[in-house]
Amino acid sequence: MAAVRALRWALLAAAAVAAVRALDNGLARTPPMGWLHWERFLCGTDCGADPHRCVSERLFVEMADVMVAEGWRDAGYEFVCIDDCWMAPTRDEQGRLQADPKRFPSGIRKLADYVHSKGLKLGIYSDVGNKTCAGFPGSYNHYDLDAQTFASWGVDLLKFDGCNSDTLELLAEGYRRMSLALNKTGRSIVYSCEWPFYLRPMKQPNYTEIKQYCNHWRNFFDVYDSWSSIKSILDWTALHQDSIVKIAGPGGWNDPDMLVIGNFGLSWDQAVTQMAMWAIMAAPLFMSNDLRHISPEAKWLLQNKEVIAINQDPLGKQGYQITKDKNFELWERPLSGQAYAVAVLNQQEIGGPQNFTFPLTFLGNGLACNPACSVWQVLPASRDCGVYSWVSSLSMEVNPTGTVLLKVVAL
Repeated sequence: MAAVRALRWALLAAAAVAAVRALDNGLARTPPMGWLHWERFLCGTDCGADPHRCVSERLFVEMADVMVAEGWRDAGYEFVCIDDCWMAPTRDEQGRLQADPKRFPSGIRKLADYVHSKGLKLGIYSDVGNKTCAGFPGSYNHYDLDAQTFASWGVDLLKFDGCNSDTLELLAEGYRRMSLALNKTGRSIVYSCEWPFYLRPMKQPNYTEIKQYCNHWRNFFDVYDSWSSIKSILDWTALHQDSIVKIAGPGGWNDPDMLVIGNFGLSWDQAVTQMAMWAIMAAPLFMSNDLRHISPEAKWLLQNKEVIAINQDPLGKQGYQITKDKNFELWERPLSGQAYAVAVLNQQEIGGPQNFTFPLTFLGNGLACNPACSVWQVLPASRDCGVYSWVSSLSMEVNPTGTVLLKVVAL
């Protein structure tokens, strides 16, 4: 027990040091929320053949309109984010990035003005290397100029990819330089990095340093519209939680990538799992779907106020897996107000619903329900589970590949 207490104090001390060294731009005090085009719309550039799905100012204007009209902005989704493939193939005569003139005829400044007029914020994309992942001009050797350009356009978030960097040293230097360049502009620009993902095959990331420069960062492969992709992200996160959970907090977050709810590849239970687990992980919530054509069920899930409140909890602690028993996983996330979010995940992919029973002493190092607690189920449906004592056990029925999300409040 003494060793466990010592480990807890060490983790708290490490978290305190990380918080002191966090990127000091005052942004992303809770995980950012918004919409990002990549997973759903990829690099569609033929607007003649496919005007509704190509990467163009029309797509982002229409998405901004829907985000206001259909309650997405009011639910907390404030960023409309452009990913790769927005650029012209070359820089302009002054060496500045420029939008493709056919697909963005009004330019990014006008698009940003329109997005801002809707009470939303605009995100944009570039790359640390000499080309983006799709082959458009990258920011290498242009970090200050590109940061100034983005600020002059009124950009509010930069997603900075890591393709086409010649060495790990150049990669790290590029991420540092763009962070400093953005801050020098004087404009508040959230900085989204992929730094640790591109380091990991060769080198263990220094997350204390990364948090000093970035507001959130990707660790793992791009999400796909499939259960196998969601499962692999969760498995990777649990495997590496000892190194990544302690660093997350206000101003800097681990980013497991986009929400693909409302697309084609997830069952209802799997969509519930993604939403629940992204809340547990204190993940940035960037949807990649077509909000112009989305089911009422997906909209209900993505706009669920109780789940979003867990994700946005001001304590800012990331959740973690506390036990695994055959196909079941039990995760918890400390919340403000002496509360915990708890996820019971059933990884089994065959058969029907199964029960998982666990003692409440498992939660919060034995303190989450001491001497008693109320338990409220948030997903898959909201219901009061009652009041329990410290020595009680809780039993939950969970569908295959589904998750039950709970909120436990000490009494």
